[in-house]
Amino acid sequence: MREVFVASDNIFSPLGRDSAVNFEQLQIGRSGIRQHHKSKTSAHSFYASLFQDEVFDPGSTYTKFEQALIYSIEDALKRTRLDARDDKTIFILSSTKGNISLLESGELDNGVREKITLHHSASLIANRFGFIHQPIVVSHACISGLLAIITGMRMLQRGLYKHAIIAGADIITRFVLSGFHSFQAISPEPCKPFDANRKGITLGEGASTVILSVDANMGKSDVQIRSGSVTNDANHISGPSRTGDELHHAIRQAMEGAEIGASDIDFISAHGTATLYNDDMEARAINLSKLEHVPVNSLKGCYGHTLGAAGLIESVVSIHSLRQNLLIPTVGFSEIGTVEPIQVIDKMQSREMSTCLKTASGFGGCNAAMVIVKE
Repeated sequence: MREVFVASDNIFSPLGRDSAVNFEQLQIGRSGIRQHHKSKTSAHSFYASLFQDEVFDPGSTYTKFEQALIYSIEDALKRTRLDARDDKTIFILSSTKGNISLLESGELDNGVREKITLHHSASLIANRFGFIHQPIVVSHACISGLLAIITGMRMLQRGLYKHAIIAGADIITRFVLSGFHSFQAISPEPCKPFDANRKGITLGEGASTVILSVDANMGKSDVQIRSGSVTNDANHISGPSRTGDELHHAIRQAMEGAEIGASDIDFISAHGTATLYNDDMEARAINLSKLEHVPVNSLKGCYGHTLGAAGLIESVVSIHSLRQNLLIPTVGFSEIGTVEPIQVIDKMQSREMSTCLKTASGFGGCNAAMVIVKE
């Protein structure tokens, strides 16, 4: 099986325009979450991590969603030797909602119908960079970003391509926010992952890119995506499994694929949405996997839940954590509140590390787990 290297990456978020700046902000405990009063998005004030309006060009032919993706991809590409027009390169787009905000205009003509489709945005971006092959779209609820990386890894391992440019983004709109409000899932304060007083999700905007390559000379080559697995619990359209068995199964398969055991994992980057059921399910899965002794963090208190970008952003932070041997704390957490004990990271820690387990779960009962290794 071919080795798959992380050649380059980017995080474009309210905390910064590249991965290095984002990681610096995390080290000093910064969060992008603020209280907002945006009548076009909600009749009431709400907490979220949102881009400032001036970040985007209102006169651009690209939407905010597409502009965020383009910026992120451009920044990641310039840190590699990769030619985007290489016929051994595949582009994978991850998102849950894409241009869904276009529906809020009240018009639904043929032009809008086309523009709201994810394959339309993927084609625009592919043309912008000159990607040769038809892009792949991954839209699988909140595991989309992680599943996109796993998809790219598998394609490279099997020799279908040599390089994969994987980018994800989502923008918070009235449609998105009202949807989570309908589930009574939005926290009235900044979210508190795994905390005894957690009250729900805080949403966030962001884009992120990971460039994978089987060529160790294409960019950085000290970190590899070693293995990944996806499962589904078929429990409920919005509620996760009550047992954690299915996420545990994904974790076990990912660990077996990477040929590692529980003692080899240095930390877990969890989904950690700060909802009652998700955090309990993850805690159960971690215990079933015999990983209750392993340090765990959630980045939702820093970025909010960035939906289709979450798995990518959190994987990139994990990659930089491994490189710098730093464990990022879980902002918002103060007292464990899960049904099973887990070791939630509550302060910055420095230690030698080589292996991270990244997990994600989402609506419809989907689960994903991925092993990231620093050589």
